[in-house]
Amino acid sequence: MKSATVVIKKYSNRRLYDTSNSRYVNLDDIAKMIREGTDVQVVDAKSGEDLTRVTLTQVITEDAKDKPTGLPLELLRQLIVASDQVRQEFIMWYLKSAFDSYQKVQDAVQSRLGDLHATVVSPIETMKRFLGQAPSSQPPAAADSEMEAMRKRIAELEARLGKSRPRQKKRASSKS
Repeated sequence: MKSATVVIKKYSNRRLYDTSNSRYVNLDDIAKMIREGTDVQVVDAKSGEDLTRVTLTQVITEDAKDKPTGLPLELLRQLIVASDQVRQEFIMWYLKSAFDSYQKVQDAVQSRLGDLHATVVSPIETMKRFLGQAPSSQPPAAADSEMEAMRKRIAELEARLGKSRPRQKKRASSKS
């Protein structure tokens, strides 16, 4: 369920106005909207020119000020020296590679969490069988027949124990 695009007007004094909420916003507000999944479009208030790409780059740059992350400094210098076409192609390749790597790691983590969940659930299902509760993956008829077989086996074991118990009691009482 994708929400409607929020249009942000950028004025010549560099102020940003959120037209959907009728309020002024800053780059942090735009970053928050995007993180929440809102589609944002930034346009020049006078000309209507699309400034979304430039504004989102500013958001990333502002975010990077506080953290020593991102592209290495020397690489950034070389990108400025290189032609615009080469720079754009490289940045697109780099970002796609980084995102693909991130996605692979996320998929691996999700897969491992699924394996962990299966490992945790398996002993629980075993305990349910042991306690006589039908596990969710078995049909009730199969669980009932398994229960009946276990009851018969328990009865056999109790019968054996019942025959040997009196001897144990007599031994205990003769020692007293």
